[in-house]
Amino acid sequence: MNKVIEVKNLTKTYKLSKGKTLAAVKGTSFDVYQGEVFGILGPNGAGKTTTLEIIECLKPQTSGTVTVLGFDNLKNPDDIKERIGIQLQQSQYLHHLSLGELLDLFKSFYSSRDVIPAKSAAGGSEPESKIKDSRFRGNDKMQLLKLVDLQDKVNEEFANLSGGQKQRFTIATSLVHEPKILFLDEPTTGLDPKARRDMWQLVKTLNSRGITIILTTHYMEEAEFLCHRVAIMDEGKILEIDEPKKLIDKLSDTTQISFFTDQKLTADFFSSIAEVKKVHAAYPKVILEITSLDKISAVVELLKQRGVAFYGFTVKTATLEDVYLDLTGKEYEE
Repeated sequence: MNKVIEVKNLTKTYKLSKGKTLAAVKGTSFDVYQGEVFGILGPNGAGKTTTLEIIECLKPQTSGTVTVLGFDNLKNPDDIKERIGIQLQQSQYLHHLSLGELLDLFKSFYSSRDVIPAKSAAGGSEPESKIKDSRFRGNDKMQLLKLVDLQDKVNEEFANLSGGQKQRFTIATSLVHEPKILFLDEPTTGLDPKARRDMWQLVKTLNSRGITIILTTHYMEEAEFLCHRVAIMDEGKILEIDEPKKLIDKLSDTTQISFFTDQKLTADFFSSIAEVKKVHAAYPKVILEITSLDKISAVVELLKQRGVAFYGFTVKTATLEDVYLDLTGKEYEE
């Protein structure tokens, strides 16, 4: 598979007052391959958006290198910007223009060329016919609006759209120049469940049309459903990169037990049950990773014998949330 993005030893440090510094990204490295949906997963403040903004040439890194479609982000930012589409967390538009007029405006910002060749790994350009075959045509604004299910809103103003419609239209504006790579920064934040799932289907549709998608999210279910591979990020570092299923399979031999209690318990409390492999105790919630379903009753019996009152007792198999818990030692919070 062809690499379309290469990130090596990326760091970003901000200078604060009184000589202090904040490291937002700490030595991050990863590759993104043509045609995949690549997710960067982590809580708010993990460094996801900063990483994207550097790749998108919106801000420079402190150190490390980034190449996009063969171009260096510091040396050739304009070449990169012509070939990528960006959906930001928040966007503002001219209120007096209709959706159709806004798409015409956005189209005018780009080169008049119908197809912008991307550099190959060898330094040349991809054949124009190959690019045309791999991407949909973005010149027709009605085609774009139909793609995001807003064809009946061509004469509507942006301010009159619902939250989900606004997010979908923002994606439409990022597609007017037929990008090869689309960046989506937490595209479903603030959406209701139906609008979120509509967005998921749109992401899958765009990817099926040959667009590589880089997606940041703090929703585990979203990453598991959409992404071919995910990078789990926390406190500026990438902890693990792999297919969601493979990450989960690494924990497939464990079952998670969780419950609430008014007593503060430690790992020593469960030392008599060998099948309890990990204990994550963050008062008032306790989470156990256990290797045998047969020992669930032993956990319950131990709590009763020691006079520990508990409630909200649940048992579930591994998910991406459990992968995050296993990697960081703390429960994931959206």
